[in-house]
Amino acid sequence: MNDEIKIGFIGFGEAGFHLARGLRGAGVSGICAYDIHTQTPGLGEKIQRRASESEVPLLESNSDLAAASDIIFSTVTANRAAEAAEQTAPFLTSRHIYVDLNSVSPALKQSIGQMVASRGARFVEVAIMSPVPRHGSAVPMLLGGPHAHSLLDLLSPYGMNLEVISEQIGAASAVKMCRSVVVKGLEALLLECAMGSVPYGADERVFETLDETFPGIDWKRLASYMIGRVVEHGERRAREMEEVAATLRSIGVEPIMAEATARRQDSLSSLGLLDYFGGEAPDDYRAVAQAVAERSGAE
Repeated sequence: MNDEIKIGFIGFGEAGFHLARGLRGAGVSGICAYDIHTQTPGLGEKIQRRASESEVPLLESNSDLAAASDIIFSTVTANRAAEAAEQTAPFLTSRHIYVDLNSVSPALKQSIGQMVASRGARFVEVAIMSPVPRHGSAVPMLLGGPHAHSLLDLLSPYGMNLEVISEQIGAASAVKMCRSVVVKGLEALLLECAMGSVPYGADERVFETLDETFPGIDWKRLASYMIGRVVEHGERRAREMEEVAATLRSIGVEPIMAEATARRQDSLSSLGLLDYFGGEAPDDYRAVAQAVAERSGAE
């Protein structure tokens, strides 16, 4: 059974890497990847290291990936999801299942699904509901679309945590988008709270009162974790929140919070703090707040 499944990844960033490594550990041997940034200075080296560590060959084009794969996972940034599908669609056939795991709006999932179906291939939308590095290929995923059960049957034997919630494309994405209003919004709120409280030395008291108001949550630990994620992935999160805003706007809801969250995520990303910290986000919110003050004051 292991040799029958051939999985290709479009995009080999954090999500693709951890999913591929988990699947290989579960016995899937036929895994490959294609990433447009493989030769990009800086980023390309990281992609190549990940590929080497997970024993995943990097192919040279979308056509090569389609030829080598039956199941294609699109794991790119939200603003590249449509482009990845457009570049791959000409090489899809009826044997392919194209799986979009990107955090994009229901409307965009539907558009990609139509593009894939026009080539005779099958489309499944996936919403990833927890950080992939924490769970690997067992990360909880919601599936949608008429071919979702086929994907579940193929991949569940390899330990993937899959749940089909609808045969309608867009339902899984709607869950992800609305959840992100809270999760990414909380990241932005904690970042702004730390940026305001640390310079005054008020952060200890702030988080103590939050612990009292919301018992059971270690707010200092949560702030350090969430703010670190923004340092590492702020630009990607901002693009996701733009998709959230588009989702809300499409049904007549003014995306006030979603747009503000995107702005805050972008503002941190623009400071280049990941490079400032040597390529690894710190695990202390104070370090980030102090770096923001330093970098902002230097501009």
